[in-house]
Amino acid sequence: MKKIYLDYAATTPTDPEVMAAMEPYYFERFGNASSLHAYGQEAKKALEDSRQTLADFIGAKPEEIVFTSGGTESDNFALLGAAYALEKKGNHIITSAIEHHAITEPAKFLEKKGFKVTYLGVDKDGLVSGDDLKKAITDKTILISVMHANNEIGTLQPIDQLGKIAKEKGIYFHTDAVQTLGHIPINVDQLNVDLLSLSAHKFYGPKGVGALYIRKGTRLETFLRGGDQERGRRASTHNTTGIVGLAKAIELCQKTMESEIKFQSALRDRLIKEIPLKVPEVRLNGHPQKRLPNNVNFSIKYIEGESMLLSLDMLGIACSTGSACTSSSLEPSHVLLAIGLDHATAHGSLRITLGRFTRESDIDYFLEKLPLVVQKLRAMSPLYERKNP
Repeated sequence: MKKIYLDYAATTPTDPEVMAAMEPYYFERFGNASSLHAYGQEAKKALEDSRQTLADFIGAKPEEIVFTSGGTESDNFALLGAAYALEKKGNHIITSAIEHHAITEPAKFLEKKGFKVTYLGVDKDGLVSGDDLKKAITDKTILISVMHANNEIGTLQPIDQLGKIAKEKGIYFHTDAVQTLGHIPINVDQLNVDLLSLSAHKFYGPKGVGALYIRKGTRLETFLRGGDQERGRRASTHNTTGIVGLAKAIELCQKTMESEIKFQSALRDRLIKEIPLKVPEVRLNGHPQKRLPNNVNFSIKYIEGESMLLSLDMLGIACSTGSACTSSSLEPSHVLLAIGLDHATAHGSLRITLGRFTRESDIDYFLEKLPLVVQKLRAMSPLYERKNP
């Protein structure tokens, strides 16, 4: 059976060149980067070279990069670290209604601790309004966190504009760039951000490693306490192997990003054009133009997304109904509800995300099979039967 992976937003395969770069650090160069002997110093050099590679990629200084275990830790570090470092100054945080749970859950935790959190609404395409942000700011606001691109619907936020508003008010600004870094150009100064989260497994690196960019002068309470790694900002023995893999993945993205954007955008636009022609009564979710090059999200009426997902999986096609982190939940996506979908329509969502190893023939196969799956499921749907007696 043909097997096609169209769920790159959930995770990406580790690039073979990344695997090759990592392999020596499992065996010959396995030293602890905190050790003073030759093994340790060899690992430390690899660590600092990797830090420089990432810093150069996003227009930062190497000392502004803190390596973490991934996007969730980086997001938690940004929110909790800023909240506790600045709680004497204020207790108000602003974020959006469509953030990843790695932001919304620590935000809810902080609310229980006495902080106030404003969740900005979005328009029908998932965009945050600068005017709404300005209205939400108070003299107690200490942090604003808005994701660079939504992991479900692919909408790209005007982070540079939102960051400028925060900068003018002297408020820390954080963005979750887990879905964008390695896929579109990022420069922390152009984005006007003080904090930026990323995760290697979203751009063909290994799982379990990421980073938080912390602009020089930004105060954060230490998140993990123990040793003095990462200049005392994040204790724990360095995952040197993973960090080397992250840096190699960055190098590859730097070489291929322009061509990948062009190719994936063409495939994305083909899906956006052809799915409504082959499947009636569908709705594109997310902004039609201001979206990730590799993201397509449709709500297909009168059927359940989970049934559609399983039916496609039986045909060898891997897609998603939304965020991989909430795929076991029976609740409809909070993102789709936030952009105005009713529960029934939100339950019928299908996310298709493309990547480095997607081919035109994969899209041909998907477009051949999707209408058959929808037709079969609608034939069993009482909602569809009432609509089309």
